Amino acid sequence: MFRNAFLQALREIRRNLMRSLLTAVGIVIGIASVIAMVNIGKGASQSITQSVEQLGSNTLYILPGQRRGPGSRGVIEKPFKKKDLEIIRSSIYALDAISPVENSSMTVIYKEQNYRTSVRGVENGYFKIQNWKIKEGRDFEQNELRTGQKVCIMGQSIIKNLSTTPDSILGNKIRLKNFSCEVIGVLEAKGADTFGRDQDDVVLIPFTLFQRRIGGTDNLHLMMAAVKENVPLEEAKIQIERVLREHRHIKNPADDDFQVRSMTALLDTISQVTTVLTVMLGAVAAISLIVGGIGIMNIMLVSVTERTREIGIRMAVGAMAKDILIQFLIESIVLSGLGGIVGILSGVLITFGVAKWLDITLVIDPSITVVALVFSMLIGIIFGIIPARKAASMNPIDALRYE
Repeated sequence: MFRNAFLQALREIRRNLMRSLLTAVGIVIGIASVIAMVNIGKGASQSITQSVEQLGSNTLYILPGQRRGPGSRGVIEKPFKKKDLEIIRSSIYALDAISPVENSSMTVIYKEQNYRTSVRGVENGYFKIQNWKIKEGRDFEQNELRTGQKVCIMGQSIIKNLSTTPDSILGNKIRLKNFSCEVIGVLEAKGADTFGRDQDDVVLIPFTLFQRRIGGTDNLHLMMAAVKENVPLEEAKIQIERVLREHRHIKNPADDDFQVRSMTALLDTISQVTTVLTVMLGAVAAISLIVGGIGIMNIMLVSVTERTREIGIRMAVGAMAKDILIQFLIESIVLSGLGGIVGILSGVLITFGVAKWLDITLVIDPSITVVALVFSMLIGIIFGIIPARKAASMNPIDALRYE
């Protein structure tokens, strides 16, 4: 019975092919949108997570606290000093590396070329924390870090913008603000980060040199630390907080005058935001499924009206009401099912295209594909039941008299 009903459904769809195709468009768009939105959302989430992890999922950021209250926004309560850095370095054995970091924007001059970039004061631990290698040349020597000698390491983007090459600039001097420094190394290219910023657009100089010639202060506004692989991030964070509270003479129940942050919190926030956005976009796309279902119900009602005499004849020769019900219900399910299959293929193709265009991780979730197909079938049942019941409840005599 079901086989005959299925074949009859295919014949009816083929007989009114254009109308059937236009009716199924709503289901195709709905299914394709849901699959594409969910897969693209998951792919974007994975790409962001991977990019943030490249910045250092085992990295801690130690910052001085800021005053709270009216008129004090952004005012540092008690800045770090070199002694804070040294006490952490010597006391916390859970850390693989630690470095102070100061940043300023200024113009770099090399021969007749000039380029505005970011100049960053760091120590050698910064390379390990950021997983950044020297492509050519060397890193800072301890004597250079201690005395603040005028040396620097350049990123690839600056070298390109200064119209030169790593080999040509290595060993030569560039001018920064009111002093010149010798280029002793060139960094490996890292490209853009998660937020689209060019990581290679930077000049690194010894931290002591930055304090003396650019910052003009012995304050530390940021320390970055890499935690050892076998040590939980939270454990290292607690150790740092305990040592700093003791060193800065903070007694309970007083609040910390510093902050220790990790990339884990950022990853959790990003994950929550992308999940919410994916659900919202998927829900909006699912609305078109309801519209498609209404279209199927409408076309099935039209079909019942057009086939009234056919229904009357079938009942007159012995067809039961349930046979008519099943026939029209299967037609509705086949129509929505075919739309679902085409929608799935379209959604996968859209996902491929968008992933390649936006350069994000390609994710094809099999579970959402199965759910979408089942949901399209349910749309056929839910919106096909009313036309099917109308057809099954017809009086054979009235149906035969229908003109």
